[in-house]
Amino acid sequence: LQLVESGGGLVQAGQSLRLSCEAFGHSSNVNYVAIGWFRTAPGKEREGVSCISATGGSIRYADSVKGRFTVSRDIAKSTVHLQMSSLNVEDTAVYYCAASGAPECSQAVFTSWGRGTQVTVSS
Repeated sequence: LQLVESGGGLVQAGQSLRLSCEAFGHSSNVNYVAIGWFRTAPGKEREGVSCISATGGSIRYADSVKGRFTVSRDIAKSTVHLQMSSLNVEDTAVYYCAASGAPECSQAVFTSWGRGTQVTVSS
């Protein structure tokens, strides 16, 4: 299973971006496991941003993005999206998606990672 992120870019504070995480290889497998979004900002440790369960019935967000970010699945395209709104400079980071071996976020151990997409927010 290979994951590829896309949708990153340079935006001004207050604007929005939508990231996508597309699966290749045994792509349909991604529909049966929890998918997480993570980010690494310069000089900081990796931070978990969001997680969506296989069914989409359980979704988690980091406190820092609650109310601004929305994660969703496109089952037909084996893709997971992260809609980011009201972006601020603290959201600047490389964003990664990862697939776990379990269907629920509470059980997730993320073993397959994408290479990341850069998000830069200017003030």
